[in-house]
Amino acid sequence: MIMNIQIMTQQQIRIAGIEILSQHMGITGMIRFLQQTEIGYGDYTKERERLLGDPTLEELVADIQASEYNKKT
Repeated sequence: MIMNIQIMTQQQIRIAGIEILSQHMGITGMIRFLQQTEIGYGDYTKERERLLGDPTLEELVADIQASEYNKKT
């Protein structure tokens, strides 16, 4: 298969790349490669702050203890 990457869209290039990886590396190899090269998106620090806030050590300990207590009951 001859591909002209000059006229392919980003999505077509990605699909072709995934097909080639799976053919030559197998599904597991393809997945492992993609996991190493995915760049992700967003701002982890801002998302973490938004989701978790900035708890003190005492608040974290209390949350853990409450969680362990709830598992026992």
